[in-house]
Amino acid sequence: MLKNTFKNPLLSGFYPDPSICRVGEDYYLVTSSFVYYPGLPIFHSRDLVHWEQIGHAIHRPDQLDYKNCETSLGLWAPSIRYHEGTFYIINTFVSEGREARRDNYIVTAKDPAGPWSDPVFVEGADGIDSSLFFDEDGSLWYVGNFISEECRYEGHHGIYLNELDTETFQFKGPRYIIWDGFKTRSKWIEAPHIYKKDGWYYLLVAEGGTFVNHSVQMARCRTINGDYEICPRNPIITHRHLPIENPISVTGHADIVETQNGEWWMVLLAVRPYVGGHYNLGRETFMVPFVWAEDGWPMIDNETGMVQTEERLPNLPRTIVPLIPTTDNFESETLAMQWNTIHPPVEPFYSLTERPGFLRLSTRPEVLEEICTPSFVGRRQQHKTFLARTAMEFIPQTESEEAGVAILQDDRFNYIMVVIEKDDELRLELHKTENGTRSLISSVPVKRNKRIYLSIQGNVTDYSFYYGYDEQEMILLASGLDASLLSSVVNEGFTGAYMGMYTSSNHTESFNHADFDWFSYQGE
Repeated sequence: MLKNTFKNPLLSGFYPDPSICRVGEDYYLVTSSFVYYPGLPIFHSRDLVHWEQIGHAIHRPDQLDYKNCETSLGLWAPSIRYHEGTFYIINTFVSEGREARRDNYIVTAKDPAGPWSDPVFVEGADGIDSSLFFDEDGSLWYVGNFISEECRYEGHHGIYLNELDTETFQFKGPRYIIWDGFKTRSKWIEAPHIYKKDGWYYLLVAEGGTFVNHSVQMARCRTINGDYEICPRNPIITHRHLPIENPISVTGHADIVETQNGEWWMVLLAVRPYVGGHYNLGRETFMVPFVWAEDGWPMIDNETGMVQTEERLPNLPRTIVPLIPTTDNFESETLAMQWNTIHPPVEPFYSLTERPGFLRLSTRPEVLEEICTPSFVGRRQQHKTFLARTAMEFIPQTESEEAGVAILQDDRFNYIMVVIEKDDELRLELHKTENGTRSLISSVPVKRNKRIYLSIQGNVTDYSFYYGYDEQEMILLASGLDASLLSSVVNEGFTGAYMGMYTSSNHTESFNHADFDWFSYQGE
């Protein structure tokens, strides 16, 4: 019997800062991606519960220069909107530090699956988390955040509004400050979205920073550029009053949508903490129902007023979408949408056609423990408990070459299991990178077989690494390795753990490669 509930999160694993729009009976959602490429994953649903990825907004290396950003910079919170046959995504590109330069750009598409246009940068648009609003008179408005020059307290930010030219996407007319954080003593006020309902312009924001004090707040005004009245019940949703080890924590950064049946739903980010408040999955996408109360302000429409692990279904026809197969056999000429590289491969380093049925990675000088574009193809860790496996064929030609698998939070915190050649002996080594320093954990001789099977198993406390010479064999290399090394709390980052296939020649020239026959991932 089908249950009348769904389980949060909607999107498990590192899918933060969700933005949503509806076109008829179709819903589209986009999330942040930071330095991973392709960037800005786009999802489609017809029931708000089952989501299928249909593309990326940044899907050509020449669309955007990632500038070798560190992992938590790059493509921050996007916003997706639809107007008169065109989809619009506005996004902040951060390349010189979290409180430094921010560039805001717009891409458009007729089909949300793509292709998307080249970015148009909005000149003079500072701040982060920009959003677009199309008013009834045809005007187009930009709303974003700014860092106050007065800086009256830590995190003194605000929200500003500026009209955009609908053809050039450039500012025109004056800039209006519509919510100075000082008015409410709000810290790090960001993620603004504007909506119009019943003659009111509603302004939704995030506040409190991206960790335990995260929240969602609202204000409203009869004119778009006027003096916004603050909701007396702010924050309209937060878990800041709960212990960090609550099953769902760090709720904030929301967007809202009305269904064709008149229901209202909010998508927002949150995390599922582990022991000690750590979380390796990153910030994920959740959903909660709300209603407009008699006073015209929103209220979360469930028995707790919070984001729940299990929530009632929207009043929409259930629409099942294809699940991602647990195993990718690399039999297509393009990578499946769950795969990413770190920065765009301006110079291609992988191929699915040089040896059909295999993913071939070129062995290059770049190394995973530096900010660069390494020969790494990975996917998100999406479950607290998981098993990832691959079949690799690799023959080192020099002692500087290595190939295998890696699981990482960023260049400073990761585990790498690789085959190397040392003293005319083939060895399998496990390395840990902590605070940017790489150290050897385990090393064993392995048979000079052409093929080796590599496995990573993880849970909320530790990771274990295995190898074998046939598909069923799992010989333990190391177990009980601290999973909190890859916690977003430890690296103070905005992303989640990634795992995948990797090869490097460690700063030396190489013309070698590693071939991977398949990669499987299963989790619970």
